[in-house]
Amino acid sequence: MSPYDAVLFDSDGVLVEPPGIETKTEAARDAFAAVGVDDPKPADVESIVHGVTRAELDACCERYDLDPTTFWRARERHDEDSQFAAFRAGDRDVYDDVAAIETLSPPRGVVSNNHHTTIEFVLDRFELAELFACHYGRPMTVESLTRKKPNPHYVETALGALDAETALYVGDSESDVVAAERAGLDSIFVRREHNRDLSLSVEPDYEVDSLQTLPKLVESA
Repeated sequence: MSPYDAVLFDSDGVLVEPPGIETKTEAARDAFAAVGVDDPKPADVESIVHGVTRAELDACCERYDLDPTTFWRARERHDEDSQFAAFRAGDRDVYDDVAAIETLSPPRGVVSNNHHTTIEFVLDRFELAELFACHYGRPMTVESLTRKKPNPHYVETALGALDAETALYVGDSESDVVAAERAGLDSIFVRREHNRDLSLSVEPDYEVDSLQTLPKLVESA
């Protein structure tokens, strides 16, 4: 019997291949263009691509005299459209080892910093919905930036939905490990090709290079 009441998973980089930097950068440029900024500074494009905070978004919009809500709506729309296109073109795929999740005895959930509607798309496209009892991503709002990981807000929401007191969070980034720690959960860091050389400043409880090791770990931890 597993010591965990539930197992939670990140999506990008854990269940499916993460979005390419080129794709995200082009989507960010398209968002700037949509609100009338045809030549944004590269540093501002980069800040929007790489995990922008609410404060960074506000500062960026102030430099271009943009309304943050209007710009963020454009950013989210173009970002999601670019992700859907990449999946449909076969440029992003589900990882083969996701099949191992089906053998886990505790109920499972997905908690991602990606859009909630993108998570729904992924679960539907790759027929993963039946593997998970709940799934949570960000709504496409400026306010969601303050609730994304490493804030444990959505992790704790999933725990409540699963009525779980003990859980394991499976992620591929430092923010995943920190969010798990803040929620009082054990963490598994999955090291794949895209994060092979990533150095963490926090220590996960476990580190694996394949989800195939999860069943034994979850049942015997």
